[in-house]
Amino acid sequence: MKKQTPRIQQRITRRQILAGSLAAGATAALLGRTIVPKTVFGAESPGSRITVGMIGMGRQAYYSNVKTLLSFADVQVVAVNDVDSWRLDNAAKAVEKHYAAATTAGTFKGCSAYKGFREILDRPDIDAVMISTPDHWHVPMAVAAARAGKDICCEKPLTLSIAEGRALSDTVARYGRVFRTDSEFRSHECFRKTCELVLNGKIGKLHTIRTGVPAGDIAGSIQEPMPIPSELDYDFWLGPAPQAPYTTERVHPRKSYDRPGWMRVRDYCEGMITNWGAHLNDIAQWGNGTERTGPVEVEGTGRYPADGLWNVLLSFSVRYKFANGVQMFYGISRPYVRFEGTEGWIEADYNKRTITAEPLSILKSKIGPDDIHLPLKNEKRDFIDAVKTRSRTLADAEVGHRTTSLCQLGHIAIQTGMKLKWDPDAEKFTNSETANRLLRRPMRSPWGL
Repeated sequence: MKKQTPRIQQRITRRQILAGSLAAGATAALLGRTIVPKTVFGAESPGSRITVGMIGMGRQAYYSNVKTLLSFADVQVVAVNDVDSWRLDNAAKAVEKHYAAATTAGTFKGCSAYKGFREILDRPDIDAVMISTPDHWHVPMAVAAARAGKDICCEKPLTLSIAEGRALSDTVARYGRVFRTDSEFRSHECFRKTCELVLNGKIGKLHTIRTGVPAGDIAGSIQEPMPIPSELDYDFWLGPAPQAPYTTERVHPRKSYDRPGWMRVRDYCEGMITNWGAHLNDIAQWGNGTERTGPVEVEGTGRYPADGLWNVLLSFSVRYKFANGVQMFYGISRPYVRFEGTEGWIEADYNKRTITAEPLSILKSKIGPDDIHLPLKNEKRDFIDAVKTRSRTLADAEVGHRTTSLCQLGHIAIQTGMKLKWDPDAEKFTNSETANRLLRRPMRSPWGL
């Protein structure tokens, strides 16, 4: 991927223009976008808004990500991107309908629609991007965005390999970009309070963590190659992934936001072990105080489909050991995190959004003013606030990488069938070159890092 110079100077120039004496119409023409009326944003002036480009407009982006960003008075979504023209058109219409509702005339035209994501990165008036693509595109796009001087909010799980995660985190740091791993679980009170109690020693010395994720992946039939739909740029959709014939079960249902097939194909996603694992194991890392490191030992077992296109794990059980002596057990059951200590245990359940503990007095423990206090904030609000203040988010690139790599370490242990020794500083296995070869994945030119 060609290295690009960060557009820091372009960002400053844009803000100088917005703060200057140019008329709003002339400014909008210069920047290639329409300024949304004040009625949409209240007291927020155009120069104080964060302009966002949406990269990937599938199910998660259309139903969740863009709606949240549109609800913020200090954000303007100015561009959308997708390689599926049906989804792209729906996204642009949804953004413009939202802003039009606040205008006197009831109309608004100011959201650009691009089939290529680089058109968004090339615009100096765009501050940040929200990446909501299939997993195999996350790192190439995020790296390109960092090099282009954009701040980045990226869907979880961040990567398909540990080497990719290291490259992503290092690149974000090198270019000084704000980054948010887009998992909402730190924004749920049950998980925040649980971790706060654990970190403040309310269950005594932590010795065991148990995490679970729901079963959600089944084996798919082998489909014969199909004609590529007219609305889909399939080669661009594949991007860095290996060349493969088109089928709907490989990509996503046509003109639908139903659960896509790519989430069950290992060339594009590792399945539930990283998909939901990126949520629950992030909470485990948070409560263990290991969110910027990793385990020192891992072993696991799992079961793959016997055949079929959908080839992610159907079941798995993984055991980790950390340098602080804590052991962690991770598998498919239900979405929860349980911390066990010398003086009791505490558990947060995602489905019920509840906390249980033994003894119950743990839940009544007081957190003193000098104790550890964990913040509670919507994940996208966290991102936008950090963009404005140039501060670190609650789940930056390093945190997101370490959480995803924790899941991937378990997946590698399952593939090798070995008890693996892991050096979290060097990010290498110390007892298996076979396992080290699984730290990266092959990428198709020209998309490789």
